Amino acid sequence: MGGQYRITGDKYPRMRRSRRRGRLVLMMIASVAVLGVGGWGTLQLIDVFTGGGKQASAAGSKAACASKASPSASASTSTDAAVPKPAQITVNVFNATPRSGLAKSTADELKKRGFKIGDVGNASAQWDKKVKGTGVLLGPAASLDTSLPVLATQLTGAERRTEATRKGATVDLIIGTAFKNLTARAAADKALATLSGPAAPTASASPKACS
Repeated sequence: MGGQYRITGDKYPRMRRSRRRGRLVLMMIASVAVLGVGGWGTLQLIDVFTGGGKQASAAGSKAACASKASPSASASTSTDAAVPKPAQITVNVFNATPRSGLAKSTADELKKRGFKIGDVGNASAQWDKKVKGTGVLLGPAASLDTSLPVLATQLTGAERRTEATRKGATVDLIIGTAFKNLTARAAADKALATLSGPAAPTASASPKACS
């Protein structure tokens, strides 16, 4: 290429990026940022004038109050029926063991502890020498949750039974072969106090806390 135009020296012309394109990109980014801030500010203004935030917080507090107020405020009793006192219970004491004198000594001790005593003597053939545990507490169906639990505080481990056809309110204490003594007086009194005491009421929310 031997033309008359030749490039001499060590400097060559260089291509430069258009500054206009860079400015256009910056302007687009700035516009998006402005629109985003403006939209967020608009939403905040809407919430302020419409009270949306207060409504949400009020709904949350009402839901919390409803959840706290759900437990019942009524107190529950230990049994459906009122537990009678020992003085209201008549006990027949029968000895189903070969040892003599147990029925009378046991009846005397129950009398000291406030129980009324009915019949005292040897057990019938149905029970004689057939009670392997400490004893059997026997009564009518109505005594299952009333008289029998009270009498059971005096003889730990005794079996409780009821007879559907039995009439009246008297209950039997049939002494078994494993019997040694009645439950110690202090322990029996403590068990009786626990049985007769009212149950603690369930927790409930105060109406004023949700006003």
